[in-house]
Amino acid sequence: MARILVIEDDPDTADQIIDALRSHGHKVAHVADGLLAVEQLLREPFDLATLDRMLPGLDGLALVALLRDRRLMIPVLMISALSDVDERIAGLRAGGDDYLIKPFVPDEMVMRVEVLLRRRQGSVDAVLQCGNIALDIVSRQVTVGGEPVRLLHMEFRLLELFLRHAGDTLSRRIIFEQVWGYHFDPGPNLINVHIAKLRKKLDRPDQPSAITTVKGEGYRFDVI
Repeated sequence: MARILVIEDDPDTADQIIDALRSHGHKVAHVADGLLAVEQLLREPFDLATLDRMLPGLDGLALVALLRDRRLMIPVLMISALSDVDERIAGLRAGGDDYLIKPFVPDEMVMRVEVLLRRRQGSVDAVLQCGNIALDIVSRQVTVGGEPVRLLHMEFRLLELFLRHAGDTLSRRIIFEQVWGYHFDPGPNLINVHIAKLRKKLDRPDQPSAITTVKGEGYRFDVI
């Protein structure tokens, strides 16, 4: 359970964020004004903040920049209807840790929050395992059924993401942002090629593929 401050002036959006976070066991507080948010963050300990880009009192860019100036390094997920690449870059450069565009899927928002929380806590399991596939973070070794498999750097990162979210459907956008660091979809070929190569190295003739394409949604890694 994490203590999260939701900074959002739209009541419906705030309720959507709060309900999703609380349904995953997090303790949530809410404020609708940028200046009041700064006061609360400086006064109380929070593990993470979700931050609307457009706020009364103090806008999101100025707010996160102020927090960083005060050496408050709390993870910040910026949530905004401003979807231009320049706007997203501005939010990240100001000090935001991630940027989510409205309207959003609540499950995706929660996933981004939990990724940021794990990154902050530094609690990374040394070995990730799902079925007969194991990945060692430290040695960077991967085995399938006990047999070593050699993965290239981006293939390793892609598999690590899948193992951390086994059973979850990951959108293309989530994959591009978490594996390649892109906050936009550069086109189908990049991810399709890497998924195909990863399947070829992980799949066995007598078993179904571990990576399932979920039409219109993304990809899911299943226990095999």
